[in-house]
Amino acid sequence: MSLVDRPNYVSWLERWRGHDLVKVLTGVRRCGKSTILQLYRTRLLDQGVPASHILNFNLEDPDSERDFASDLRLYEHVKRAASGAQPCYVFIDEAQHLAEFERTIAGLASQPNIDVYVTGSNSDFLSGDLATRLTGRYVERHVLPLSYVEYSAADQPETARPGAAPTDPWANYVRHGGFPYVTRLGGDVAMIQQYLSSVVNTIVLKDVAPRQTSFTPALFDGVLEFMMDNIGNLTNIKRVSDTLTSTGRKTGRSAVEHYIDGLVASFLLYRVPRFDIKGKVYLENSAKYYAVDPGVRRALLGGQCPDWGNLLENIVFLELLRRGHRVSVGKVGQTEIDFIAESDGTRAYFQVSQRAESPESLTRELAPLRAAPDHYPRWLLVGHDGPACPMPASSRCPFATGCSAGDRRPRGRRR
Repeated sequence: MSLVDRPNYVSWLERWRGHDLVKVLTGVRRCGKSTILQLYRTRLLDQGVPASHILNFNLEDPDSERDFASDLRLYEHVKRAASGAQPCYVFIDEAQHLAEFERTIAGLASQPNIDVYVTGSNSDFLSGDLATRLTGRYVERHVLPLSYVEYSAADQPETARPGAAPTDPWANYVRHGGFPYVTRLGGDVAMIQQYLSSVVNTIVLKDVAPRQTSFTPALFDGVLEFMMDNIGNLTNIKRVSDTLTSTGRKTGRSAVEHYIDGLVASFLLYRVPRFDIKGKVYLENSAKYYAVDPGVRRALLGGQCPDWGNLLENIVFLELLRRGHRVSVGKVGQTEIDFIAESDGTRAYFQVSQRAESPESLTRELAPLRAAPDHYPRWLLVGHDGPACPMPASSRCPFATGCSAGDRRPRGRRR
């Protein structure tokens, strides 16, 4: 079975090849980090690098974990294997499983003939001792699930399975998201939902729960559901705590804060701060949160028909991250710009709307962009009819009627 190509990430690794820096890929589990390394190893082989000079360690594999995860065994093994003058390329998947991963990676990075590539699935991976030991000696690329372009280019079965979703790739991407393995499930809705639920469960068990001094599954599920149901809405810890308490799940702000921190650290959620454009200061009292993938959100909410505007906003946010922008929410007086995207010393403003067909709605969407007191580029991204609702026409979903086919990708208007 062919791998889903990730050209931007592989090209990034290629650009840093041979530099005396550790190349680090971070990102949520199952987003494709291992595949990216595999694609890059294939490129090295195609370019004539001997297979004996490519060492690969997947520390989620029980055999590799048993043989190399404890003490400094991996470091010593690589030093022996890379004793010659020719460069040796070392790939360490899920390096956080190394008991001595700070010393191991720092030690390998100090060797002149070893080129090191590592992956990690939580933000703790580059905190603490490792960041201190590798100060100025590593470069990081954050990996997200497939973009729409990558998803639509992935190999899809010619014949869909029974119960498969429609073949419109944009509608499927909005429903099921971009986790690479989803493209192998033939559009089978039940299988996709089960797979994405299992991915979330794995992340919770391996990356969120171990961070907690006290972990209550029922309370955590309530926090997770609330956060996924409120993507794109201003949220603070008190609001989450009060809402859960009102539904009979009494909790404190400290527990909610720890759970949300765990979701952000595991890359299931992204926190986007608010920035007062006129005051030129970040606001600490609230923020917006977005899911790592639209399919994960749908799987967790049990197929409820979502707010398509917020879902489109989530997809735009992820695309801005993929393109290397630092993203914040803009506050302009009493109005708000969905996204401020900054990179390379410049800035652009983005407003996202599912519909802006009437003069009134268009004026409303453009007002925050026009209020920004500078001359940076500004864009209004508008959905075209929205995705066809996945719920049957007999349901009470307000999107069950009036959905039309055609090109449903977001359209941009620069203002």
